[in-house]
Amino acid sequence: MLSIIQSAGWPIWPLILCSIVGLTLVIERAVTLRRVRVAPDKLLDEVIAITRTSLPSTDVISKLGNSSALGQVLAAGLRSVVAEPRITEETLRLVFENAGRVMVHRLERYLNTLGTVATASPLLGLLGTVVGMIEIFGSQSPTGGGNPAQLAHGISIALYNTAFGLMIAIPALMFYRYFRGRIDEYTVDMEQAAERMVPHLMRFAVRKNGASGSGAA
Repeated sequence: MLSIIQSAGWPIWPLILCSIVGLTLVIERAVTLRRVRVAPDKLLDEVIAITRTSLPSTDVISKLGNSSALGQVLAAGLRSVVAEPRITEETLRLVFENAGRVMVHRLERYLNTLGTVATASPLLGLLGTVVGMIEIFGSQSPTGGGNPAQLAHGISIALYNTAFGLMIAIPALMFYRYFRGRIDEYTVDMEQAAERMVPHLMRFAVRKNGASGSGAA
């Protein structure tokens, strides 16, 4: 590996930096975007079961919010109903929408950087190719002779950097697309969960409004 780096010349160092950044981001996103940390399968059913007869306590809502990204969205809706019993359905939907937007933004963290690595790596490899071509032409003398060592070094720079840039860009682009698809899937899950929770939570708001109205009458 060290001999390859030496043969590739200085243009390979930005590519090595991109490879380190890309690998770090892939590992971090792979851990963060696990389903158990974003949208556990049975979480919505458990929340509906717990809130079937009454709203949970503040401690339970806090634990729900700390469990996962979907839990934070559901907890936002629960807090709004607890804080404002007369909440309207439109307002509750807006609460879920805002909470979901914040969660999606957090899930997309570092994806732009990973996409930049996938885009910049081939360009950096192309830069190495250009530098190698300059080395090759520089090895040719006006009299027709050439320096074989400098010629070989220029070819090494051109080929190694091109190959290394593609080796970084292809996996980075694949993981970027994969993570983007996962986030889109989680976004749909959170939207569907919010759609189920809105009428479920509005039962409590309607009951309290109705009780308040009958008392006044």
